[in-house]
Amino acid sequence: MARVFGDPVEVWTSDGRPVRFVWRGRLYTVRRVLEHWVATRDWWREPPPAADVPGEREFWRVEATPERETGVYELRRDAATGSWLLSRLWD
Repeated sequence: MARVFGDPVEVWTSDGRPVRFVWRGRLYTVRRVLEHWVATRDWWREPPPAADVPGEREFWRVEATPERETGVYELRRDAATGSWLLSRLWD
């Protein structure tokens, strides 16, 4: 079952790929990347980004674990702000 969030997360990357993130005070280690895609932001609903920053969102669906239990998490990076969110979780 997928659950939708929108919680900010702190993400560490290596070669542009997420390798660790902190969500709700817990450190998660990315075991593998399942999917990666880029989508254009909803330009008709949101104010335009700064002129030199693309209006895109980058999504990473990853398998990650805080300790022994592994789950699937969807991380979203906003190219305009550089901020990360946890957008979905499958358990």
